[in-house]
Amino acid sequence: MYATILRRSSLAAAILLSFYTLPALATNGLAPIGLGMEHRSLGGAATGYAANTSSIASNPAATSFVEDGFDVGLEIFQPKRSATFNGKAFGMPADVTYDGNGKQNFFIPEGSYKRSFKQFDFGLAVYGNGGMNTSYEKNPNFGTGKAGVDYQQLFIAPTLSYKLNEHHSIGVSANLVYHKFKAEGLQNFDNARFSANPGHVTNNGYDSSTGIGASIGWQGKVAPNLSLGVAYRSKVSMGKFDQYSGLFANGGEFDVPAALSVGFAWQAAPSTLIVGDVQKISYSDLAAIGNSSHKPVQFGGKDGPGFGWKDVTAVKLGVKQQVTPQMAVMLGYNKGTNPVRSSETTVNVLAPGVAEQHLTLGAEWQLTPKSSLIASFVHTFENETKGDTTVPPPGPIALDAYNLKMKQNAIGVSYSHRF
Repeated sequence: MYATILRRSSLAAAILLSFYTLPALATNGLAPIGLGMEHRSLGGAATGYAANTSSIASNPAATSFVEDGFDVGLEIFQPKRSATFNGKAFGMPADVTYDGNGKQNFFIPEGSYKRSFKQFDFGLAVYGNGGMNTSYEKNPNFGTGKAGVDYQQLFIAPTLSYKLNEHHSIGVSANLVYHKFKAEGLQNFDNARFSANPGHVTNNGYDSSTGIGASIGWQGKVAPNLSLGVAYRSKVSMGKFDQYSGLFANGGEFDVPAALSVGFAWQAAPSTLIVGDVQKISYSDLAAIGNSSHKPVQFGGKDGPGFGWKDVTAVKLGVKQQVTPQMAVMLGYNKGTNPVRSSETTVNVLAPGVAEQHLTLGAEWQLTPKSSLIASFVHTFENETKGDTTVPPPGPIALDAYNLKMKQNAIGVSYSHRF
């Protein structure tokens, strides 16, 4: 039994790692609105709802309440991002808009697996938990040539859960995290005036590092038609990006933020399920992300400047309606706070994670008694953060001289199989 579980789990991880090449992009800050196609179809709500093995990624306690099996999926993600330099506010004849869509299509795989063994349940989830990409063919005054960043983050989460009784479970995941980053076209900042480590700011290709964290969770049925859940993901202290030690605070430090989620699943009628989550992602606790870009120290220095992000609080709501025994439809809404301050827009030309409102749709088709197909669609409404343009240019350009826009569409499909 142990050998079978290990072989199948290792195979699932190897398959997913072999085609994991592109990132999830900014929605709730750097994070996807939800993990798993069914949960994304429901606005990302997952903490109190054990849908299938993909639920493991959001709440490890869900492992006890989903059937043994696996899920594999692929999403096509299309963000639209741009930055407009407020030239008129600085005495120039016109504003200038820069298109950050040099790369437009991203393919995001995901997969998960679960197997019960006596009173314990074992699971494995592999997924992209976050990322950001901007690619400006025309450099927005940061240097020469193309400008932008590419950040990719992969989670591998072996999970163990334990049923306290028929209705309540606790679970824990070890989060094995790999991420990589590159920046290009930032030559105006690559000097001793602005960087604590010149030569390690831009155009150094990809650098990568790893880290280990944990998630814990509880899920339980508190009434015949109501389940609740709580999940906490710890901060992950990652190895430093040495090739970008002159860009990120503390010599290349770029950690993964902690997140806390609470949620419910209410079977309002035999064919109607209503789910909801509230999630807080603690970006402000990380120097590279949360520190203000206005700090009067060099980039890459001790507790140096960052992107100036606020924490994100996301409210996620969804409805699943069983139309026939073989088909269900889903509708969801996700509203996350915008982490980008209007006083920090220039540095966030590289990371315009200003998205707030998302509308989601989905459907599930039962193929056989043991398998189903799930499709999801996410539309992120365009949002804009306007720069204050009140600070005189202290460096290459003012720190709030840009207006940032982003909107997104994503469509995905997954296959779910129960043993």
